Amino acid sequence: MKTLSVLPALLALACVAGAAHAEGARDPLAQDAVALALKSARPAAGLRVEVEAGSLDPRLRLAPCQQVESYLPPGFKPWGKTRVGLRCLQGTTRWNVYLPITVKVYGRALVAAMALPAGSVIAAADLKLAEIDLAADSAPAVVDADEAIGRTLTRTLGAGESLRQGQLRARQWFAAGETVKLVAVGPGFAVHGEGQALTAGLEGSAVRVRTDSGRIVTGTAVAERRVELKL
Repeated sequence: MKTLSVLPALLALACVAGAAHAEGARDPLAQDAVALALKSARPAAGLRVEVEAGSLDPRLRLAPCQQVESYLPPGFKPWGKTRVGLRCLQGTTRWNVYLPITVKVYGRALVAAMALPAGSVIAAADLKLAEIDLAADSAPAVVDADEAIGRTLTRTLGAGESLRQGQLRARQWFAAGETVKLVAVGPGFAVHGEGQALTAGLEGSAVRVRTDSGRIVTGTAVAERRVELKL
């Protein structure tokens, strides 16, 4: 499925493009945090980033510091609601605090053209392209209509709400007992055969198949009556 995600690891090959806008950065600490978030997000061409800085706990009394370093804490990414660390490297008292920030990444993706109840089978007229905040949800946004048409929604989608990968029920490519085509794929070669599915073949899920020789193998359901085995 074609989806949009702007996590740094997925955009390492993409060039930085588009204007990035920072909001809520009125003091040096917030400005440093916002600058780090913008640098770390590295949006692909056609996307724009906005960073909104929150506020530190007003009860904090931080000692004067001549050198403050901003950093992304382990496990935190410049995506959606997150935090940036700020630590004093040079001062009478060393301190370390976390500033809440919100990273918004805007791009075009599919949204519901009308309200769609859970269980709806998606048709072409149900969807349209619009600019959305891709970072508003942890699930990737769907951008290819062909990957959504004919699929079933797992929950209600409001008009104008973005369609996310996790809202689509996986396709069932075949049922248990059906004859399936086996494709064993290795470096530079592929071997084809047939077998009987012992479990239902849901899109992208593991499935057990009994080969003509009686051997039971496990592969991945990848298409209509098709199972792929990695060698």
